[in-house]
Order: sequence, then structure tokens, then C-alpha cells
Amino acid sequence: MNGNRDQTRIVLGAFIVLVGVLALADNLFQFNTRQVLQFWPTVFVLVGVMNISQTRQPAGYLLGGVMIALGVLMTLSNLGLISFHLRDWWPVFLIAAGIAMISRGSLRRNPDAAQQLGGASSLVDSDINAIAVMSGNKLTVVSRDFRQGEATAVMGGVEIDFRQAAVQTEAHLRAFAFWGGIQLRVPTDWSVECRVVSILGGMEDKTIPTAQATKRLVIEGFVMMGGIVIKN
Repeated sequence: MNGNRDQTRIVLGAFIVLVGVLALADNLFQFNTRQVLQFWPTVFVLVGVMNISQTRQPAGYLLGGVMIALGVLMTLSNLGLISFHLRDWWPVFLIAAGIAMISRGSLRRNPDAAQQLGGASSLVDSDINAIAVMSGNKLTVVSRDFRQGEATAVMGGVEIDFRQAAVQTEAHLRAFAFWGGIQLRVPTDWSVECRVVSILGGMEDKTIPTAQATKRLVIEGFVMMGGIVIKN
């Protein structure tokens, strides 16, 4: 996982350097950056690739693929190769919201599915997967042997309560927030190690260290125009 984090940091760093170089060239040498700005939707491609590189769940691969497709279509439209206008596709968001509302009833009867798509549930599994896309997802983890999980928030929010959970020595959580937020509550005997790469976003550790913190939660992932907050 350290290799993935280093790779993510290098890619994001290179992207920021490129933006800075183009801005400097525009200021000093009258370089026409408008020709380059038509490629701005590649940001969605970059975020999608980051998500796919970090996830281990089918839903994560699907979300990353959708973001990559969106970025490619918008870029091709800016280049004049195809005709694609996002405003023409806004009813898709209504359809998705309607499907999510219809699914809520079945999710309440199926906690395993609820952890994937949203709602509120209590989980006893050692592995979890929480996703919120233009919605909210609240989970209470009561597993006595929590080991790993994923939390994904895209234009939505994920709240995970670990205060009733336990780990043997160390657990890992992969976090991905894009225009969204993730809030975690951990027990007082857990310490938190943050290994998150952020751009135009941030991660705030509000936990109060205690002498009883003998367990560790390692948080890895990527945040862009979003945030992660941890409390105990």
C-alpha cells in the first residue's frame, strides 16, 4: 500500500507542477493557456484512476470507471470531436436519486447491501465498504475483529462509528473523498495514523491521545476538494 501512496503523490505532484508551469508561461511569455484549458476535464480522469488504484471493491471500480468516462467525453467535446453536453444529461442524476430512494427499503432489510450503497446500519464484519454518491451513508461498526475497509464519498457524506468495534493490533481504512466528506469516530484506546494525500482538501485529526491507546487505525487514501475528520 505504501507503493500506491507514493505513486499517487507523484502523479498529483506532477499534475500540480504542470499547472504551475503553464500559469507561469502565460504570465511571462504570453503563452496561450486557453488551448490547454480545454483539457481541464482530465481532472475527472485523474481522480477516477486514483480511485481505481486504491479500491478493492467492484463498486469502487465502477465509480472510477464512470469518472474516467465522464472526463474523456467532456475532453473530446471540448476538442470538437464529439457533441457532449453535461447539461443534457442532468435527468440521469434524478434517475439515480430515484433508484437510491427505492433501494433504501431493501437496504434496511439487507445490512450487507446497506454498507455499500447508503442508509444506516450496524456491521459485525471484519471488512467494511461504505460508499456515498450524492447521498449520505451512516455505519456503526460493532465487529470485535475489525481489520480493514473502504470509505468513499463523492458529492456526499460517509459517517462511520467505530466506538463499539475492536481490533487485534492494527486495522486499515482506505478513504476516498471527492467533493465530499468522511467523518470517523474511534474508541479512546485507538491511535490514528494518517497517510492521506490531499489536494484542495484536508484531513483533521481531532482525537485526544490517551495512555490507553494500544490499538492503531491506519488511514490511507486521497482527498480532493473534500475533507476527512476523525474524533474520539
